[in-house]
Amino acid sequence: MPVQQLFYSTAVPVSAQRHGDLSISTGKSYSFASKTNSIPVTALEFGPAASDHPIVFAGVGDDTVPAIIVGTRNDENLAVDQDGQWSGTYIPAFARRYPFIFSLDEEKNQFTLLLDEEYEGANREGRGERLFDSEGEQTVYLKSLLKFLQDYQAGFARTQSFCKRLVELDLLTPMQAQFTLPEGESRTLGGFQVIDREKLKALPGDTLSELCSKDELECIYLHLASLRHFRDMLNKATSIETAELDGDAVEQTGEPADDPEAAAIN
Repeated sequence: MPVQQLFYSTAVPVSAQRHGDLSISTGKSYSFASKTNSIPVTALEFGPAASDHPIVFAGVGDDTVPAIIVGTRNDENLAVDQDGQWSGTYIPAFARRYPFIFSLDEEKNQFTLLLDEEYEGANREGRGERLFDSEGEQTVYLKSLLKFLQDYQAGFARTQSFCKRLVELDLLTPMQAQFTLPEGESRTLGGFQVIDREKLKALPGDTLSELCSKDELECIYLHLASLRHFRDMLNKATSIETAELDGDAVEQTGEPADDPEAAAIN
């Protein structure tokens, strides 16, 4: 899952020279997210995100990030319907910020605002919100957008620290989700990690206290509670409310999926 490039096709720096007459019509369509089965979330989003989707951890080491799973196979997002409408109650900030994104210049320690010019809502006909006014100054819309992205980036940095802590404590373990559809088709979703409950229970009291003081223990419990949504995903995949899983919806394993058609989170 290439975290910073998900959804984006042609992201270029925003400037008054290039985008002085550009408007953004965001609308309500999330069709751009319809071909991904996982979307990154920050630790601050665990509360609302856990009410709809399983929260897992993707990547390894310093590249570990939390993400919600929204599909049972590659190129599937069950949260986006055929009309591009988001069907869940919570839309991740990662999706809400599209078509904009920050790019970090590590040498200058400076962020640059980028825009995906392939976004269908980008236009020069005045539809939606202008980025710059007639004098080339930032509009209120662009300023509010920058504030939103700055807050998101701060939350992402905090989330990186949280994930680093989980890795240091060796709390993450590989897991697979296995689904059996009513017609007998089996699907296996892998490539992610979850927190090992037994390792969590074995942590010393002072470590648990520290996790609690930083609100990280709350995030851990929200993550664990969210895993129940794996059972709900079968109903979404088949549109049959009475569908039942063949055994447990989630099976913990350290081995890769045997099914050659097994999906991995993007």
